[in-house]
Amino acid sequence: MHINTRHTFYDYMKRFAATTALALLGAALSLHAQREGGIDGAKKFTLHGSIQSDVLTAVSQDDKIGTGVYDDKFMTNTYAELNLLNKYFQAGARLEYLDHPLPGFENDFKGWGVPNFYVKGNYKWAELTLGDFYDQFGSGLIFRTYEERSLGIDNSLRGARLALKPLKGVNIKLLGGQQRYYWHHRNMDNCSPWTWGGDLELNVDQWVKKMDEKNTRLTLGFSGVSNHKGNTESTISEVGNTGKIDPATKKPIMALYTRNLPKNVAAFDVRANLQKGNYNFLAEYAWKSQDPSSSNDYIYKRGKTLMLSGSYSKRGMSVLLQAKRSEDMAFRSRATADKGTNACYINHLPAFSMQHTYALASLYPYATQMTPGEWAFQGELAYNFKRRTALGGKYGTNVKVNVSHIRGLGQEKLAANESGSTMFDPKAETETAKNPFFNMSDSVYYQDVNVQIDKKVSKKLKLSFMYAYQRYNIKVIKNESGPIINSHILVAEGKYQFSPKITLRGEAQYLHTKQDQKDWWFGLLELSVLPNFMFTISDQFNAHVPMHTPDGQIDPSAGTNKVHYITGSVTFTQGSHRLQVGYGKTRAGYNCSGGVCRYVPASKGLQASYTFNF
Repeated sequence: MHINTRHTFYDYMKRFAATTALALLGAALSLHAQREGGIDGAKKFTLHGSIQSDVLTAVSQDDKIGTGVYDDKFMTNTYAELNLLNKYFQAGARLEYLDHPLPGFENDFKGWGVPNFYVKGNYKWAELTLGDFYDQFGSGLIFRTYEERSLGIDNSLRGARLALKPLKGVNIKLLGGQQRYYWHHRNMDNCSPWTWGGDLELNVDQWVKKMDEKNTRLTLGFSGVSNHKGNTESTISEVGNTGKIDPATKKPIMALYTRNLPKNVAAFDVRANLQKGNYNFLAEYAWKSQDPSSSNDYIYKRGKTLMLSGSYSKRGMSVLLQAKRSEDMAFRSRATADKGTNACYINHLPAFSMQHTYALASLYPYATQMTPGEWAFQGELAYNFKRRTALGGKYGTNVKVNVSHIRGLGQEKLAANESGSTMFDPKAETETAKNPFFNMSDSVYYQDVNVQIDKKVSKKLKLSFMYAYQRYNIKVIKNESGPIINSHILVAEGKYQFSPKITLRGEAQYLHTKQDQKDWWFGLLELSVLPNFMFTISDQFNAHVPMHTPDGQIDPSAGTNKVHYITGSVTFTQGSHRLQVGYGKTRAGYNCSGGVCRYVPASKGLQASYTFNF
């Protein structure tokens, strides 16, 4: 009798997840009963959990902002998790209901179930995790698994993780598992079945007494990761240019090529972090073997990243300088994964641009270009002018200046294979693309200058001001045609405390650009009434919003219109409960975090968000 091991394994894991969830629920009820009954043994265990539910409903189509036609009138991303733990043991499970997801999430995101569950045991210097887990080696250049719900990211591994501290100053991590791909793990047509890795971190200062006495800390790290590709991804056929010309038609001769993709892709990382008094220095280098994939158009090329960071801080002042050169570092467990999604990433490159929270300052966010790569530089200076000085005034003044500059690598030099093609290397013996290390392209991807001033005027009034200049290459970042967008942004924020319980906060923002949709205006008022309520109203205005077709696409023939994106909300907080309800319009744009972005379409309707932690 033949047994389908793939489906058997997957069905087993689903049953295990359901069993884990039921066991946790039973444990929770038992623990509650024990607490009620006053059993002392219950003190050995604690139960933690959370519920998060974001809802969009009462939606209506609006062709002025391009909402398109809603398939669902009620949409929600809902998560519920339970964690049971004591000194030596921990177990947890998470239920996700995404059967009617919020706008902007891909079709594969849809579904519901218990995709995350684990058990963990620890004793003295050893810790073992079985099930789903997240981790990071160093800065994440070759390995970082994490969850970011606002971006729809969950690239956890399902398998085993062993953390050891066998000696003083020695930390070892060994792990292996199958990466999550939406609602799948062991699916050969999706993500790879296995990813392995190990990390060694040495705290040298714990061995050298003189370093500890002189307040010097030195940490050395070494990491390695290997990703084993699925059989269906070992060979991919595609029509390519042979490099020859048909004498009759004078057109290039095309032929069917088979790409022999590597079954195993390895990556290594070395790093050193030195802290001496107020100074901190980090140097990290990562290398990845040939990894042709959809992300780099299947070019045979080794990935490399060098990152340098130095900082100085003392009371009232801090300085940060960073530089990064990355080349072809999109490390994904699935070679054929859609480059337009955030699925299947094994690693993460830190963003070297300021992460804005103001609405108009984040209108044109930068997304890290893993392929073909980038040169990135960032510097930041923060200074606090002391109280009772000319610039500090009565309460002092905080000033922060942040500058970033990101541009492309030098021109790629492609080596032709035996067929004359530069895109295909059937044998994959040599690299087909090379970049001289210090070469930079003339193409600026992104640059900005940010100046922030925070000033306390009186005991009740605080003011903040910001100016930002941004240069945004829409062709590179969004893969859309259009000119370089140069924008100037002004922000003024004030906070006035009427009493210990009542505070009013306001924002006024303005963005000026000659490109794209011209000028934007934004205003916000927020009234906080402690301990329970917050009332918010905001308006974002633009006079050049393009009209859209009923399916949400821009209609060039319909021209533009003036739009007020007015939104109002009420937030109620009681203990661990938080409920926010609002109604209004939301413009289309990109939601970004740490250099990773997701497109969010325009929406109009009732929005609600509920969180509970215990």
